[in-house]
Amino acid sequence: MIGKTISHYKILEKLGEGGMGVVYKAEDTRLKRTVALKFLAPMVLRSEEEAARFANEARAAAALDHPNICTVHEIDHSDGQTFIAMGYVEGQSLRDKIASGPLNVDKAIDIAIQVAEGLREAHEKGVIHRDIKSGNIMVTDKGQAKIMDFGLAKMAKGQFTNKKRTTLGTAAYMSPEQARGEEVDHRTDLWSLGVVLYEMISGKLPFRGEYEQAIIYSILNEEPHSITGSRPGLPDGLEQIVDKALSKNPDSRYQQAAEILADLKASAEELKLVAAGELPKPSIAVLPFTNLSADPEQEYFCDGMAEEIINSLAQVKGLRVVARTSAFSFRGQETDIREIGRKLGVQTLLEGSVRKAGTRVRITAQLVNVDDGYHLWSEKYDRDVGQLCCPEDIFSIQDEISLAIVDNLKVKLLGEEKAKLVKRYTEDLDAYNLYLKGRHFWNKRTEVGLKKSIEYFKQAIEKDPQYALAYAGLADSYITVQDYTSTSPKKLYPKAKEAAQRALQIDDSLAEAHTSVAAILFRYWNWKGAEREYKRAIELNPNYPTAHHWYALLLMYSARFEEAIKEIECARRLDTLSLVINRNVAVVFFYARQYDRAIDALQETFEIDPNFSLTHFTLGMVYLQKSMYDEALAELQKEKVILGGWDHELEHLIGITYARMGKEDKAREVVNDLIRRSEQEYASPFYIAKVYFALEENDQGFRWLNKAYQERDSCLLEIKVDPGFDSVRLDRRFKALLKKVGLEE
Repeated sequence: MIGKTISHYKILEKLGEGGMGVVYKAEDTRLKRTVALKFLAPMVLRSEEEAARFANEARAAAALDHPNICTVHEIDHSDGQTFIAMGYVEGQSLRDKIASGPLNVDKAIDIAIQVAEGLREAHEKGVIHRDIKSGNIMVTDKGQAKIMDFGLAKMAKGQFTNKKRTTLGTAAYMSPEQARGEEVDHRTDLWSLGVVLYEMISGKLPFRGEYEQAIIYSILNEEPHSITGSRPGLPDGLEQIVDKALSKNPDSRYQQAAEILADLKASAEELKLVAAGELPKPSIAVLPFTNLSADPEQEYFCDGMAEEIINSLAQVKGLRVVARTSAFSFRGQETDIREIGRKLGVQTLLEGSVRKAGTRVRITAQLVNVDDGYHLWSEKYDRDVGQLCCPEDIFSIQDEISLAIVDNLKVKLLGEEKAKLVKRYTEDLDAYNLYLKGRHFWNKRTEVGLKKSIEYFKQAIEKDPQYALAYAGLADSYITVQDYTSTSPKKLYPKAKEAAQRALQIDDSLAEAHTSVAAILFRYWNWKGAEREYKRAIELNPNYPTAHHWYALLLMYSARFEEAIKEIECARRLDTLSLVINRNVAVVFFYARQYDRAIDALQETFEIDPNFSLTHFTLGMVYLQKSMYDEALAELQKEKVILGGWDHELEHLIGITYARMGKEDKAREVVNDLIRRSEQEYASPFYIAKVYFALEENDQGFRWLNKAYQERDSCLLEIKVDPGFDSVRLDRRFKALLKKVGLEE
């Protein structure tokens, strides 16, 4: 075959041979590129079923376009031989790399992450590989991993099936269901990835035998030796990743490639910290306490107990505390402790219950180790609180529990930290419960929710005029409500400023107060002052996710994207399941022009809540920049249904999309409607300007942009990074406006 030309491919050398056929290196004489040609063995082509499987391989693989998957160019038949033309990968197979010994742990995790990325792409397209093994993974000289040979690929929703249910694949890498000849789904690939990861770490396969049936027996009946036994010093949780991937029950295994990908990335981060001499901090999530009383009104008391403990623990240096919104998302769910710990990325969980009968209340609390589910500590607290809960006794119980938890987590407390731990921000239990309700509705990020939060914070302040946290909450609500309603910032920002300053007057050591002040300075374009306050807030409480979240937005609008991504990821680690933080991870990637990463982040947000505010809107923004106009309009229509009414931010993006599509008449209808409505209600002049710029009517655009400046429209914060202004960035009027808002010297 060497030197022979098949179709328009000149055979250069033989690369390898296996049960399915022979692979050659060849030159594509038409396109002048080097390719790999895979010829199916003649004995395999004897049946129509095998020929159909080979054709299916090409169709499945050709549908995939991903940097961690080898590209398939075409399938052809020439001189009585059927072959696939694939991208030629310069490098070494992973099997050959492992033959020299186990890989460095960081390299093994990196390759596993890349393979998981490729599998996620394949599975999302409905393609199952079914033969993931180290011999089917090539690693280039630059360290890029590529999945090869979708020779056993099966379209998950296609018509092709292996009717005989033969054990396709390589025995040592087969999942139990595959070894039994049963129908398989994408989880079989995740098992095989677990085998490859085990092999990279230990240099050995987890299931071994002298012959194929012995290997299959081991897969079905035996557990592999621990990888930590032969490889000490592995990141915490890496063995758990391997164990979960190699669960014999597919329902107990990773269910999606995205799940194992998240865990692998967490291990990679931990490895970096260890290498830098920064050991991972002890971590905890406080779950909502269960109300065992007959009275449903005790729910707020239960929430208050958990909330107070969270706030207290967050003051301790060296302890990572998951934020309330993430921890409370598991309320009412029958979720395994280890699964909760994995999703929240913590080592320990605190769970508890409250039972009130007459004047007696019993509070139980228990600290659980996530890895094995064992209790590290538990305690009961019985108190006589009278007919109503007595604040002194209730707060005293909260203090006792907080101190006991920290002691059991072996975190060393300095005197100052211990004082912070037992600090009370109000002695009024009613005010405290009203504050909790305010934060609950603030986190919803809807017009109705934000207006309710304002009322609850006001009521808390009426109960306790010295309640600094309630003033900070009120300021945050006034700041945020402008982003979700048609309300002029001129009416809101003075109120927000007054509340934030009052919070700081009462307690200048409160991170929440400094964060609120920073947000106001930010909205008034005092960039240096805002950054100073955000840094002060983070210094006072490194565990406060909103400080990291809002600081990330300041960095983003300043085009300091690397720093912004670091801060928003920090916020997400602290509040893993926060909807607004997860959505704004995508926003940061969007403005950094990393559109595919933005889409990935939005998909993760949809998994938590597919109807969260502005998430479909943000996806519409991304599709617009990728010139996927129909997809953009579809997402914006979904957002309109969720909103249930007219919204100026949504309408302006629809107008821009029409303008980009060349539908100028429809775009003008949108901008005219915005102008007409602005005469009766608030419609941001910033949005009107953007539609005019999309229509290439720059004079009108700048007229409305100047009006936005006069009204101190908060949307002007984004002009330095918004792609909607790319066409006018060189205009002297635009440069002048950047200086006015402090984004240029």
